[in-house]
Amino acid sequence: MRAALLLLLAGWAPWAAAQAAAPDAPRQAELVRLVRQDCGSCHGMRLTGGLGPPLTPQALAERPREAMVATVIHGRPGTPMPAWRAMLNEAEAEWVVAQLMRGFPDEPAAPRRAAR
Repeated sequence: MRAALLLLLAGWAPWAAAQAAAPDAPRQAELVRLVRQDCGSCHGMRLTGGLGPPLTPQALAERPREAMVATVIHGRPGTPMPAWRAMLNEAEAEWVVAQLMRGFPDEPAAPRRAAR
């Protein structure tokens, strides 16, 4: 019984740590803009593909999450995919990948200015 409980807790700990390290709302908004603008320049503005492959939930469904996080952080040498470790920490990369796997959010619309 004790061994089973330890195994359960060991499996839950990484998930709990990743959840606790999720970026706050302002940083999430920055990450949405980064992905839509910077990643979108290669993966398509709708993330449906371009120079880079599509980043839709359907296209990513069979890919291991850990491998995708590593690709975001370290890039893919020999390809146009850059490393983003200078702009993102691992928790932020994990958040981005989780969002991509469920359907990446759109950027919020810019507030309209009142007509003069």
